[in-house]
Amino acid sequence: MPLDYSNPGRRTIELAVIKRKATDPGRRIGTLLFNPGGPGGPGTVQMPQNYESFPREVRERFDIVSWDPRGIGSSTAVNCFATPGEAAAWEAGKPAGVPVGAQQRAAVIAAYQDLARRCQGRDPELLRHVSTADTARDLEGLRQAVGDAQLTYLGISYGTILGATYANMFPDRVRAMVLDSNIDPQAWTNHASDADPRLTTFLRMGLDRAAAAVLDRFLTLCGSTDTAGCSFSAGSPKATRDRFDQLMRRLRAHPVGEWTYGRTVADVVSSLYIVHPGWTDLAGRLRDLLQGRVPKPSALPPAPPVPHPNPYVGDEQASAVLCGDSPNPRDPAVYPAMEEAAARRGGDAGRYWTWATAPCISWPAVAADRYRGPWNRPTARPILVVGTRYDPATPYTDSQAMAGELADARLLTHEGYGHTALINPSSCVKTYESRYLVDGTLPPAGTTCRQDKPPFPAPKPVGGVATGGGWTADTVH
Repeated sequence: MPLDYSNPGRRTIELAVIKRKATDPGRRIGTLLFNPGGPGGPGTVQMPQNYESFPREVRERFDIVSWDPRGIGSSTAVNCFATPGEAAAWEAGKPAGVPVGAQQRAAVIAAYQDLARRCQGRDPELLRHVSTADTARDLEGLRQAVGDAQLTYLGISYGTILGATYANMFPDRVRAMVLDSNIDPQAWTNHASDADPRLTTFLRMGLDRAAAAVLDRFLTLCGSTDTAGCSFSAGSPKATRDRFDQLMRRLRAHPVGEWTYGRTVADVVSSLYIVHPGWTDLAGRLRDLLQGRVPKPSALPPAPPVPHPNPYVGDEQASAVLCGDSPNPRDPAVYPAMEEAAARRGGDAGRYWTWATAPCISWPAVAADRYRGPWNRPTARPILVVGTRYDPATPYTDSQAMAGELADARLLTHEGYGHTALINPSSCVKTYESRYLVDGTLPPAGTTCRQDKPPFPAPKPVGGVATGGGWTADTVH
C-alpha cells in the first residue's frame, strides 16, 4: 500500500494478511474483513485466536480475512528500539500500571519522553501515516484485493471507529458492517477543542465511570455468592466491596512482591474484559493478595498456532495511532488534577484510565490524514451496532452515541459484562449477527440479548440446588 495516499508514487508499506476459507465453499457469499481493535491489535494473531467465537454460519459462508494494520505487528511497523532487549529494558524502567506520587509520575513522563525521542529518530515519516483514515484506505484496498463489490466487515473496540471512518469515507461500498463495543466518534476526534483538549481520549469516552461500574458489578456479584463461586467473596456485596477497598489501601503502603497498588489496579481493570475465565481468575489473585501471597499466573489454555505468533507489539505502536489521531493534553502538569477528578468519578479505575494516554503527552507526530467527520453520510446498507451494558473499555453510552451519529444504524443491546460480545458470547447476539451478515436482516428496534453464562454461579442453598444460573433481579436493567 502507499505510505501516503496523497502521494502514492513514493514510498510503499507492506500489510501482513491472514485468511481462513469459508468452511462451506459451495454456499460462500464473500469475504468478511475483521479488525480486532486496539489500536495496535495484530489481526494475524487475534483472528486465529478468536476464530471459533465467530458465528458458525459466518464461518461457513465467508472467508474471514484479517490483517495487522499499518504500523502494527508483522506489517510495516513502528519500532523505536534497536533490539528486543532494549525494548524490554525500557519497559522495565518505568513503574507498572498507575503511577503513585510525584516521583512515579515524573518517572512515567520521563520514560515516554525518552520513547518519543527514540521514535522520532527512527522513522518519523511512518509516524505521520498510521492514522485511522490511512487504515480505512487500506481496508478499501483489501476489499478490492479479495474481489468483493462491497465491504462486509466486523470491527470490535477500536475497530468500530475504523469501521465508522470507512463507512463515511466510502459510504457506497458498505454491504454489511457490524460494530461491536463502540467508541463515540465525537470523543475520538474531540473536534471542538482540538488545539487544547481538556480531557484525554479515554476520559472523554467515559471509561472512568464505565470501568468503575463494571468493577462494582464484579464485587457485587462476587459478594452475592459464596467462596466456592467466587473466591474473593466476603459473604455480601458490601463486605466484598469493603474488602477490595481495604486491599487497595494496604497495597499502597505494603506491596506483595512486585504487586504494587499501581500494578494491581491495571490488572483489575484489564481482567474485567473477559468474563470467563477472567473474572474467576481475578478473584483468585485478589484473594491471594489479601492473604499476602504473590498470585500464581493464570492457567489459560494454549492459544492456537498462527503464522506470525510473536510479532513485536510495543507501546509505541498503539501510541502512534492513538496519539497521532486523537487529541490529548500535552501538559504533564494537568494530569494529577485530571486523575483526582477521575478518581472522584471512578475510584481506582479512574486513576488507571487517566494515565493510559501518558504516551501522548510527548508524542512527536500528528497524523497527516485524520478523518474528523461528518459521521452521518448515508451508506448503501444500514449498519449493525452492538453494545454491551457493562463494558469496562467501551461504555454502552458510546455504542448509543455511535448508533445516533451514523446515518442508518440499528443498536443491538447485549445485556451482559465484559469487553465485546465477540469474546463474551451470547448465542442471541450471534444469531442476529449471522442473519444480518448473511442476508442484511436487522434485529427489531430495541432488541436486547443476554449473555450465555453469568459471571459467577449462585450459591447452593442448604439441602437443595442452585436455581437461576446466577442471574439476579438486578443483574440486567
